[in-house]
Amino acid sequence: MIDGLGVAGWGVGGIEAEATMLGQPMSMVLPGVVGFKLSGKLRSGVTATDLVLTVTQMLRKHGVVGKFVEFYGDGMGELSLADRATIANMSPEYGATMGFFPVDHVTLQYLKLTGRSDETVSMIEAYLRANNMFVDYNEPQHEKVYSSCLYLDLAEVEPCVSGPKRPHDRVPLKEMKSDWHSCLDNKVGFKGFAVPKDAQEKVVKFSFHGQDAELKHGSVVIAAITSCTNTSNPSVMLGAALVAKKACDLGLNVKPWVKTSLAPGSGVVTKYLLQSGLQKYLNEQGFHIVGYGCTTCIGNSGDLDESVSSAISENDIVAAAVLSGNRNFEGRVHPLTRANYLASPPLVVAYALAGTVDIDFEKEPIGVGKDGKNVFFRDIWPSTEEIAEVVQSSVLPDMFKSTYEAITKGNNMWNQLSVPATSLYSWEPSSTYIHEPPYFKDMTMDPPGPNGVKDAYCLLNFGDSITTDHISPAGSIHKDSPAAKYLNERGVDRRDFNSYGSRRGNDEIMARGTFANIRIVNKLLNGEVGPKTIHIPSGEKLSVFDAAMKYKSAGQDTIILAGAEYGSGSSRDWAAKGPMLLGVKAVIAKSFERIHRSNLVGMGIVPLCFKAGEDADSLGLTGHERYTIDLPDNISEIRPGQDVTVRTDTGKSFTCIVRFDTEVELAYFNHGGILPYVIRQLSQQ
Repeated sequence: MIDGLGVAGWGVGGIEAEATMLGQPMSMVLPGVVGFKLSGKLRSGVTATDLVLTVTQMLRKHGVVGKFVEFYGDGMGELSLADRATIANMSPEYGATMGFFPVDHVTLQYLKLTGRSDETVSMIEAYLRANNMFVDYNEPQHEKVYSSCLYLDLAEVEPCVSGPKRPHDRVPLKEMKSDWHSCLDNKVGFKGFAVPKDAQEKVVKFSFHGQDAELKHGSVVIAAITSCTNTSNPSVMLGAALVAKKACDLGLNVKPWVKTSLAPGSGVVTKYLLQSGLQKYLNEQGFHIVGYGCTTCIGNSGDLDESVSSAISENDIVAAAVLSGNRNFEGRVHPLTRANYLASPPLVVAYALAGTVDIDFEKEPIGVGKDGKNVFFRDIWPSTEEIAEVVQSSVLPDMFKSTYEAITKGNNMWNQLSVPATSLYSWEPSSTYIHEPPYFKDMTMDPPGPNGVKDAYCLLNFGDSITTDHISPAGSIHKDSPAAKYLNERGVDRRDFNSYGSRRGNDEIMARGTFANIRIVNKLLNGEVGPKTIHIPSGEKLSVFDAAMKYKSAGQDTIILAGAEYGSGSSRDWAAKGPMLLGVKAVIAKSFERIHRSNLVGMGIVPLCFKAGEDADSLGLTGHERYTIDLPDNISEIRPGQDVTVRTDTGKSFTCIVRFDTEVELAYFNHGGILPYVIRQLSQQ
């Protein structure tokens, strides 16, 4: 987000961050810089979110993993600071290390808006100009040389959503209905649910708190304006409020079975929604403020009404969620919403009113108004001019100043926490939230060296785009999962299971939650969906955790096979810690997302890439083989990016690239990971 303000910064893995906090340097390969030229101006009715989803699709298609992206061009002046921050904040979704916007007059205007003094802003401008770091688009621009370039005329951006399973699968709004029906037809995949033709028009009638209700494929059951940069952007937040107002004026209401919520990205948002007088219309449509921070986007959506849950589960309905967050990976938002679409806050309100994603907003009415006439999308959609007028009158500098001044004061709940004044943390054995992890168990002061992988079994065989949400879900704990069994055995009621995200301090639960995403597809199961695998020696179908423990107890190494973009999504360190605790020694993939690859190295897991043009399928690998990875016994004989041979017990062998990218990463691997390395370094001081 800070990159939108001209402050260069990027995300790192939690494991790297822990090491840095303990004094270790951060290493990286010098990235290429991709230029992204913007020209023109967004058309009226097109939102910043539409632009963000368009940019995300373009950059993901171009391929920017491990690269910096710098935005430039005369179209920059048409983007507010909030718009830029929204684009920058999506860098994990388009794969870049960062999406950078240089400082210009728009940046300075934002600093003034948010309470910085004229003197401070003048000093910032003078400093940046003196260092040739300020961009003035009214002056001749020096030609910059980029590794590669993309171009976008802002006038070509159109209203859109992204989904149903990935942030970069953009769908123009005018094509949404046809795309939805294609998804119902298509085989199970990123754009498919494989619903039989004769079941696609199924309508399920049920009673919702005494009212007659019905669900069908595409029915919206969750509509969330959820915390992220989108919900700190005045243009889209006030735009959503205007949609709610127009709907109220016309007599439209959100469908009763839709679970609605509003989680602003900042306390300032609440102030300008109240200042505008529009929050009451959001309230009338069910979009009450539920809090600040990660909610629906990370799976903290809570339970659906029991009648809705039953209607979905018992009739195999492909229900939908529409949210204004950044991520919509499978199983992330809610276990029962198989289709999840990212949209601007105004579109979230519109889809909640329609109650379905199976609608052509250009041709079909959203509902019937109080006058008995059909109400269409165009009747409730505010113009850019309407939104700008409300932003101008409602977003005031004092709001930012008063909100920011209170940040360091905390709140009563935080301030009243009891904190023991001890140097060491006192572990509580009975706690199901915080548990002492085994990372340093039996550790010696001598590094173990680069042990190779011998006769390993394949624990899981994946296709493309396995995200960190597939690997280590953050959402609700399924009642039949190994983690649920662990909690049940300790007397925790199901209603108190909470989420995986809330229990990240307990390694026992997180290990059991590794690869527990209910939408995961493992090729060892021939297309079956769910967190299971085959224990190769016995042929048993087991939970991933149980199979891993069976291999581990027998002293057998395991590996994972995967396709492209392995580890995309959130920079979740448990997506590397969990596999390590399961005994995974290596991951062989077509490509890795930047932070996840680094996290794997940090936990002592070898990341290997197939050679260009090759993958498990092209090499005829089924995952039923045993794998030996020939690594030298001495760390000094391993070079970053060198070729290594992988042999199987079937006689097949192939060459991979070992993805240690720096000498520092080799040192980490030699010690069995970053954490043992840091402990050994500290012990010598």
